[in-house]
Amino acid sequence: MRSILNRLFLAIALVISSIAFSQAQEHDHTGEATTQHEGEAPVEKGKFKVGDMIMHHIKDDHGWEFAHGVTLPLPVILYSADQGLEVFSSSRLEHGTVYNGYKLDHGKIHRVNAAGTELDDAKFYNFSITKNVASLLLSAIIMLLLFPAISRSYIGNRGKAPKGAASFLEPIILFVRDEVAKPSIGPKYTKYLPYLLTLFFFILINNLLGLLPGAANVTGNIAVTLVLAVITFIIVSFSGNKHYWMHIFKPSGVPLALLPIMVPVEIVGVFMKPLSLMIRLFANMTAGHIIILSLLSLIFMANSLGGMMTSVAISPVVMVFTIFLNLIEVLVAFIQAFIFTLLTAMYIGSAVEDHHEADHGIGYEPAEAH
Repeated sequence: MRSILNRLFLAIALVISSIAFSQAQEHDHTGEATTQHEGEAPVEKGKFKVGDMIMHHIKDDHGWEFAHGVTLPLPVILYSADQGLEVFSSSRLEHGTVYNGYKLDHGKIHRVNAAGTELDDAKFYNFSITKNVASLLLSAIIMLLLFPAISRSYIGNRGKAPKGAASFLEPIILFVRDEVAKPSIGPKYTKYLPYLLTLFFFILINNLLGLLPGAANVTGNIAVTLVLAVITFIIVSFSGNKHYWMHIFKPSGVPLALLPIMVPVEIVGVFMKPLSLMIRLFANMTAGHIIILSLLSLIFMANSLGGMMTSVAISPVVMVFTIFLNLIEVLVAFIQAFIFTLLTAMYIGSAVEDHHEADHGIGYEPAEAH
């Protein structure tokens, strides 16, 4: 096992060193600027811009860049009243090229005239498959292929020990059921368990995919975390019983004079719960990517300040810290999926429980525990 780990660390060190060497050739210390292409981080004369490089890697784009110079063009799908539905490759908009009256500028498609000037009054709808959308589809395909296969495996091996992927995922599934759904929701947990499992594995798979080189930062996109939070908000709102809504609009034990203060606070709390879910997942996953990219930026900064050999010399040190942070990020990927699922289960439990005398989210205890 130790020899395998040593080989792994050596391979990663060689990869990072080679990246440093190739990038150092592009940002040579003579101060000459390289040609800036559409969608690439701009490079000024003799200066490496860390912020632009980081934003280039964590933001969404119309092409999927796996490595420098290796980009997979994605479909651009546009609809306008005058030109109808248009579908073409994003490669037609590379390097600021105008195609069919459209131009890609800083990751956003604009309608332009023959001179290349943006038309402010032009309206069109963008249904393009961007990098984040493609990664979402990839994670959906993984789940649709993986979990039906596990289900068939359980049916075919009923009464026997699970095999393959089922043996690996069974403890995780049982953990979500026994340690998240049951204590937080109570006897009605079976109704919400499929959603909680889908939520957990969706977040976990996208968190792990986001750690791969060239991968999309899906769970670090606030639009994605917003949708997940809104779905949870809808489920909680429609699952709420009369005790839940009475606790919000007429809390028991609160003097009548304090109701004008407490009721608005409770209403704000209803919306703050999904808001906290959205921001927590987005902020934690984005922060992890930024820290790792900032560490890797030290290689290119060293090249700008001290030359190519300096960047190659510090790359092993950067590699050690980067590997350590990547291992931390793997742990964070599981933790964030767990926290999002746990809080969702607690919010659902507070909406479906029969009494709210003490507080929201009173845990469910099995009968034998009493």
